Amino acid sequence: MNAYLLCVLVLAAGTYAFRLAGPLLHGRVELPVRVQELLAVGATVLLVALLATGALTEGQDFAGWARPLGVLVGGVLAWRRAPFAFVVVGAAGATALLRLVGIS
Repeated sequence: MNAYLLCVLVLAAGTYAFRLAGPLLHGRVELPVRVQELLAVGATVLLVALLATGALTEGQDFAGWARPLGVLVGGVLAWRRAPFAFVVVGAAGATALLRLVGIS
């Protein structure tokens, strides 16, 4: 068997096991409130870290100022509960305008 195929099958089985564990263990395992709070905070921290690395870096280098400022505009629009399409177009538009005026 090909090593790549074996890796894909192992990852698929693990993913399926994780997806199956939720419905099977629902109601049987009670997590303390503190653990639930920590899981929620941990998920938020991971999402913020992903956002930061995606917004601030390109490869091994700094992405320039236009991208983080565009992400900031999108974040403010999302915080103000603008429609999703408006958030995306606003962030892309802000980034494009900054690049147009020479801020990369």
